[in-house]
Amino acid sequence: MSDPVLPKARRARGPRRGALVMIAALMGAGGAIRLGLGLQEARAVDPPPAPSAAAAPAACAPGAEPVMPLVQALKAREDRLAAREAAVQDRAQALALAGKAIDARLAELKAAEDRLSAKLTLADGAAETDVARLTAVYENMRPKDAAGVFEQMAPEFAAGFLGRMKPEAAAQILAGLSAEKAYTVSVILAGRNAAAPKQ
Repeated sequence: MSDPVLPKARRARGPRRGALVMIAALMGAGGAIRLGLGLQEARAVDPPPAPSAAAAPAACAPGAEPVMPLVQALKAREDRLAAREAAVQDRAQALALAGKAIDARLAELKAAEDRLSAKLTLADGAAETDVARLTAVYENMRPKDAAGVFEQMAPEFAAGFLGRMKPEAAAQILAGLSAEKAYTVSVILAGRNAAAPKQ
């Protein structure tokens, strides 16, 4: 069978259609390439996901190795400061306890001092009462008998009693003493207030 002869218009349409298909395919391929490149650019513009806190040191960029010693040094310094702060707090608590103990001890000492002062005042009052009573006894004795007792006393002790007596009774007792004893007691009596302020 012989080849059918295609009409002229049909023959002319065939190669044009192939060229159109080829151009459409090329345009589609170009669009796909552009689309792929656009997606790549879009990915490059989007920020990368944030690394987790645990992975942060490992995800550092190259050349970031010097950061790790700095982080470790800061952590060591923080640990030292925390230990020092704990020591300061312990010392402050110890000082507070010592202060309370000292305050309690001072309160005890003050109470003991007050009790001792009261006892001394009581003892001084009792001694004063005893001395006043004994002075009255010597005043009421016969001067000759009292002079015999005063002759045996130490001069300072005798001067103390004579200084408390009424002048008339003291004079009679002093007159009954030996001249040497009377002189010594008189000197002591005269010098008792010599050191007292004049004004």
